[in-house]
Amino acid sequence: MRNMFRGAAAFLTSVAAVVALSGSAEAKPADTWDGCPYGAVCIYGQGVEPRDNPHPTNVYYSYKAHNLSNQVGYHWVYNNQYGGALADLCKQYNGGDCIETIPAGHAFYRNLTPINSIVLRP
Repeated sequence: MRNMFRGAAAFLTSVAAVVALSGSAEAKPADTWDGCPYGAVCIYGQGVEPRDNPHPTNVYYSYKAHNLSNQVGYHWVYNNQYGGALADLCKQYNGGDCIETIPAGHAFYRNLTPINSIVLRP
């Protein structure tokens, strides 16, 4: 009788392990997008094609204004945030005079010469 209980306990333990492992295997890892981490907004170097050189020069995560410096000419700006979070391109420092919004999951190729800040918001 003890052997039967031990066998049943071992079987149930192995079933629990398989269920636990299968649950974690189904969880998807966060996806980077051409080097831009999931949940971030990224700026790539002037004239850089992110697919060919997936190394952003600027990466932002927090919901607030981020002042830019030395960002002139055309750059790719990726919004790899989730849940509908937005990224605003603004002419003034600290988020003033915002002129364009990049929705989550989109990338824009823009002239950043007149842009002095980028605002991340939910």
